[in-house]
Amino acid sequence: MASQQADRGRVSGVRRAVDGAAAEWFGLAVRLGLAVVWGWAGLAKVSDPAEAAQAVRAYEILPESLVKPVGWGLPFLELALALLLVLGLGTRIVAIVSAALLLVFIAGISSAWARGISIDCGCFGGGGAVDESQTEYLQEILRDSGFLLLSAWLVYRPRTRLSLDAWLAA
Repeated sequence: MASQQADRGRVSGVRRAVDGAAAEWFGLAVRLGLAVVWGWAGLAKVSDPAEAAQAVRAYEILPESLVKPVGWGLPFLELALALLLVLGLGTRIVAIVSAALLLVFIAGISSAWARGISIDCGCFGGGGAVDESQTEYLQEILRDSGFLLLSAWLVYRPRTRLSLDAWLAA
């Protein structure tokens, strides 16, 4: 009986942590952190779309007819995600799109690694062929996996402090 009450107390404490006000502040930090990541990635690429297209080409996955549209469009998508995350507008949808994009990035990096292609991921500008000793596939996959976890948190808990979503719902 006492252990059941202790278990309920622990569950209640966990529930408060996940659903309470602290979770909304944590969600704000996650939202803004992802916004910085997407904004940084988009700004690094938007000034040189040809280089961004070259980074996409280096993966040797897409047909040439899709390389330029993806390379030129990706920075604008990343900037749009950053802006929406800063505003806190459509947070769950933005988090789902973020998670999908990160899964594509992880799959692309994994594919290049598995096929023995030596490239810089081009995640934050640059990209293209590099010497085999300069590849950082594991670090890039772990980094993107961390961002994927942040996106998953926002899919699960899209309600955050200082968001247009909360303001519109009030």
